[in-house]
Formats: sequence, structure tokens, C-alpha cells
Amino acid sequence: QVQLVESGGGLVQAGGSLRLSCAASGRTFTGYALGWFRQAPGKERDFVAAIDRSGDITRYSDSVKGRFTISRDNAKSTVYLQMHSLKPEDTAVYYCASRRGPGISIQSRGYDYWGQGTQVTVSS
Repeated sequence: QVQLVESGGGLVQAGGSLRLSCAASGRTFTGYALGWFRQAPGKERDFVAAIDRSGDITRYSDSVKGRFTISRDNAKSTVYLQMHSLKPEDTAVYYCASRRGPGISIQSRGYDYWGQGTQVTVSS
């Protein structure tokens, strides 16, 4: 089992930046890929970014490509989501998730464990 705890959310003005962190415990960190998803009120949970076990392969949704960067520090068992040029439409609860299977996935069903989420609010 994997435990994931997100942090770093908050209120920021449009155009600002935030860095989310997700600390993992419970299994060997390099044994799984990681992803970030987000869910706005009344909407489905959407894929944001993913990173493979080694950190060499990343993937982003079109809506965040060029503004967000996912990275992982295997020594600290932590995955990050650096967010720049934030927009009001980025407002959501952000979740990190771990995946035991091979490669990475942009589908929420491809992930096995989830954190509790952290709120990001971008004001206009």
C-alpha cells in the first residue's frame, strides 16, 4: 500500500505560481509512476501530468503544457507539480496518485492509490 500526502495548495492571483508537493510512503518509491489530477466543483477529475518511475518520461494535458512541470525526487520520495502562469480555470482540488503498472497513464483508473487532495484557487 502507498500513502500519499499533498501540500502546497493555496490562493494565488492569476499569473502567479505555486508548487505542489506529494510525499509518498509505504512502498519503494521508484517502484511506481505518479500522476497529478484535478477536480473542479461539479466536474470530473481530469488528468494534469504524469511521470514515470525513473523521471525520464513525462506527459501533460494540453491545458497545462508549457505552464506546469512535473518532477520527482526519488531520494525524498516526493513528486512535485510546479505551476506557472496560473489562470482562474486552474482552480480545483489537485490530487496525486501512484501507479504500479508499466509506463504512465492519463486515465484515473490507471492509478491505484490517491492522496486526499490540496485546494488551488486562482483569483482573477
